[in-house]
Amino acid sequence: MTVPEMNAQQTKKWTVVGLGTLLAAGAVGCATPDRIADPEVAPLSPRIVALVDENRRYPEWRNFPRQGTPPPDAAAVSVEVAALNTASAKTAADIAAIGWTLDDPEGFARRIAEDIASRPIAPATLQTREEVEAFAESLRDRGRAPPPVPRR
Repeated sequence: MTVPEMNAQQTKKWTVVGLGTLLAAGAVGCATPDRIADPEVAPLSPRIVALVDENRRYPEWRNFPRQGTPPPDAAAVSVEVAALNTASAKTAADIAAIGWTLDDPEGFARRIAEDIASRPIAPATLQTREEVEAFAESLRDRGRAPPPVPRR
């Protein structure tokens, strides 16, 4: 017999032994007395069983509080809907009254440019691309390992 065949047979043997042990343990577990039903082993078990039996149907919808009260009738709902429709129509009229065309595009661009020019610029923004690249290169140089120490 070759080594793999022997290992396969040994694995099969241990699998059968393990399965047999598992089945025997299951059979013994089924034969043990019920620890919850035995009052000598668990003195609280009758009380727990009684509490579970009392509350077996809990929760029920009647035990939950209501989140809000429903409207009294359909007339109240129709009044609220009419108020929302009126507010919606007023908003639509306000939007329609806005002039959405740009009459003076050059003036608008000039005002935006003046607004931008009036704000201070951060010093980092004033750096050129070359300055930023030089700074990054100096950081890379600092991160390089020093040359090895000569050993005697």
